[in-house]
Amino acid sequence: MNIDISDLVENPTPRTPIALVLDTSGSMEGEPIKELNEGVKVFIDEIRNDEYARYSAEICIVTFGKVVTLVQDFATVDRIPYPSFKAGGSTPMGAAVLEATNRLENRKSYYKEFGIDYHRPWMVLMTDGKPTDSIDEAVRRTQEMILNKKLEVFPIAVGSEADMNTLEKFANPKRRPLKLKGLCFKEFFAWLSKSVAQISKSSPGDRIKLDLEGIKGWAELE
Repeated sequence: MNIDISDLVENPTPRTPIALVLDTSGSMEGEPIKELNEGVKVFIDEIRNDEYARYSAEICIVTFGKVVTLVQDFATVDRIPYPSFKAGGSTPMGAAVLEATNRLENRKSYYKEFGIDYHRPWMVLMTDGKPTDSIDEAVRRTQEMILNKKLEVFPIAVGSEADMNTLEKFANPKRRPLKLKGLCFKEFFAWLSKSVAQISKSSPGDRIKLDLEGIKGWAELE
């Protein structure tokens, strides 16, 4: 996939990069994949409707179901079509996370080349199962980026079969993975879009407080 850098020239707004790393394996077939599709549409629509986030947020979408697929490289939402995910195959989570972090590092090099400031990137990792490949290198790289304050990771479990132990390995030690309440994908992505909008209105480096009350709308909390 060729990278369109014209927006980096035309739009100097500080960027908010968000990588969505989404499980589309066979166990997501049926209502889960349908609701995931609807949730990502909500996310894109909400970002488009925010006067700040639409110019700041850059979205990358990587799916893992049998194979790792780069559905969308980093771009602002006016350049992103609605994706249509289909479920099938195994769960190559480790390779998907590495793909996302590679794309992120590549995008950051473009930011630096064109003198564009950016907020700390976010990665959302959603799965309803356990990886079928090695995650060792992906965990090592993710934790290194978290430690160096180069990445915020939000591991989200879907359903009762999601492997929380695996998600713990990708999580910030100060923030545990969360479990989606039922199939509340739309509620999660609405919350995510509001969080991204909040970041977009801030200056890079500012401390951002997450909407903890909003989390109750989509997460199972103890």
